[in-house]
Amino acid sequence: MQSAPDLFSYRKFWAHRFGIAPELPMSREEMDALGWDSCDIIIVTGDAYVDHPSFGMALIGRLLESHGFRVGIISQPDWTNTTDFSKLGKPNLFFGVTGGNMDSMVNRYTSDRKIRRNDAYTAGGDGGKRPDRSVVVYSQRCREAFKGVPIVIGGIEASLRRIAHYDYWSEKVRRSVVMDSKADLLVYGNGERQVVEIAHRLANGEAVNELTDIRGTAYTCKHEQREGWWEKDSTSVDTPGKLNPPIDPYQMQTEESCADEKAKTEQEKKAEQTSSPKTNVIKIHRISPRNAGKTVIRLPSYNSVKDDEVTYAHTSRILHLETNPGNALALVQQHGNQDVWLNPPPIPLTTAEMDAVFDLPYSRVPHSNYGKMTIPAYDMIRFSVNIMRGCFGGCTFCSITEHEGRIIQSRSEDSIIKEVEAIRDTTPGFTGIISDLGGPTANMYRLACNDPEIESSCRRLSCVYPGVCKNLNTDHTPLINLYKRARSLPGIKKILIASGLRYDLAVLSPEYVKELVTHHVGGYLKIAPEHTEDGPLSQMMKPGIGTYDKFKQMFDTYSKQAGKEQYLIPYFIAAHPGTTDKDMMNLAIWLKRNDFRADQVQAYLPSPMSAAAAMYHSGKDTLHKVRRKGGDIEVPKGLKVRRLHKAFLRYHDPENWPMLREALKKMGRADLIGNGKKHLIPSWQPAGTGDLGEGRRVTRKAKTQSFKTQHTRPGKLAGKKRRRQ
Repeated sequence: MQSAPDLFSYRKFWAHRFGIAPELPMSREEMDALGWDSCDIIIVTGDAYVDHPSFGMALIGRLLESHGFRVGIISQPDWTNTTDFSKLGKPNLFFGVTGGNMDSMVNRYTSDRKIRRNDAYTAGGDGGKRPDRSVVVYSQRCREAFKGVPIVIGGIEASLRRIAHYDYWSEKVRRSVVMDSKADLLVYGNGERQVVEIAHRLANGEAVNELTDIRGTAYTCKHEQREGWWEKDSTSVDTPGKLNPPIDPYQMQTEESCADEKAKTEQEKKAEQTSSPKTNVIKIHRISPRNAGKTVIRLPSYNSVKDDEVTYAHTSRILHLETNPGNALALVQQHGNQDVWLNPPPIPLTTAEMDAVFDLPYSRVPHSNYGKMTIPAYDMIRFSVNIMRGCFGGCTFCSITEHEGRIIQSRSEDSIIKEVEAIRDTTPGFTGIISDLGGPTANMYRLACNDPEIESSCRRLSCVYPGVCKNLNTDHTPLINLYKRARSLPGIKKILIASGLRYDLAVLSPEYVKELVTHHVGGYLKIAPEHTEDGPLSQMMKPGIGTYDKFKQMFDTYSKQAGKEQYLIPYFIAAHPGTTDKDMMNLAIWLKRNDFRADQVQAYLPSPMSAAAAMYHSGKDTLHKVRRKGGDIEVPKGLKVRRLHKAFLRYHDPENWPMLREALKKMGRADLIGNGKKHLIPSWQPAGTGDLGEGRRVTRKAKTQSFKTQHTRPGKLAGKKRRRQ
């Protein structure tokens, strides 16, 4: 893996003499109290300002402050005019614009495109405090307020829209957000390195249009061949259309296949090259060319992908191949007479850098302007600790990998313990219970490839699918030691684990499962098998349900040994690409057989730039060779089929029974309709439910049966929604 200058090695900006602000200012009065005549950088965010490292505006703001810059916050401004965007004055260096911790469209709309009534990132929890596509709107208002001030956009909303992307809410392919926002720079991924370098270079007098070499950034430029660069067309990496011979560029090399390759003679290799000169094969372990630093892959243009689903799927595949910081090449995509240029991903932070970022002087509470108003997202995380970032799971529906990357970046044990002690000693309302020690995934702490050279050249989309890579270090000992040390601290009564658990990794460490189950489960443990059927699971890149069964067996065994009655809460996705009606029916049968009842269900929502979104839009299996003919998958689109798939997850709800009866009859499975234990849904209908309305009376026997069925399930699923970005 390439190295980068230490995040804290820059000489501090002159304004460091003003010292540390108790909280970053949100008004001119607060600036005056600090002795500031202006801000060097102003962060505009769609979230309420909470001075806590789990909130992006606070983490980036405090990091810039540690470098000597004066940082102001404009939180959830009125976007209908420029008044709020002008209240802190003109920033000396740039506006930093973010939609917030969540994508603004995911935040505002359900998977059925209905407006949400609430917003967990707003004081009071009220919805409607941010516009659709906040990054675009905020950037436009910043430009109107102060012409000529550089605008840098970032956060997950900008990160997932860095190239032309399918937009679920408008059902079309939209341009890169850097085009629509007219921003000067886009920062993608976790932006610490990029933002610090941008700030110092602008402070040193460089113009924003000169900042074209910063990793993890994107920008617009004139459409032309850049001098000194070798442009590689994306079709030379993965040609869309028919392959001859058909070779899967995502095929994962086993150790045996690698050994076979090494055993080939030079003559054999030369013969292969001669016999199929036009076949382009991507090796999973690619050594970057000598001129990689001056090589850029030309993606199909916006005009090509907006009307051609197959070309869009091809583009998505290329993007996901070029995400390893160790070997990724730059990408460029034409939009009209301009290009959107994407530099390779940023170099991950070291443990020392991660520690320093989380050790900055956060107040760990919401800004005082909010008074006693509650911010639901803060209430959820105020007693939790983020121990790592990144995820190598590669789930196709998830945006974590696209945003944070596959390389796990872990904090040191001492740094984590220090934060636990800070929560204990300074956070109001602490009762002795840490709600979570986790991150994007609960049990990837300190897990990484055993060979740095392989890690820097690997092109696998997942380290754990279709099986756990033999090169992956799966030792959970550091995490076990962390748990033990944290729960032994004075004043700490309980350490809970609330982050999603990767159970296919956990089963490789029985010691970890025993530790987790014995000490860190509060009665229920959330887990995400997502489905039971191989079809949808293969499109999700999730392990088979057999792995879940193995984990459940271990969970039950260790719970019994500990003398505790504890339950797993499995989560499932409805209507994911690759899911058929039969798949959902089989899932419903599995749920009933295992006495599970979902109070709330999650329907698949295509997040921009994810691999599953490309499947949803194109109807193609983008994990294998994209072909114009063949490779089609089932994509549940339309309100009717999505409702049916959700209804299968809630097979126990009488409101869904008429729909399910009709579907089961069409599927030739009327045998699942009846009043016995072997049936999925009953043949009778309670009055006032479903399509029958009030016109059907219910017998006493039917009422009793309904009551018993609804209230005697020990494994009833919790009603909390899971956030997927």
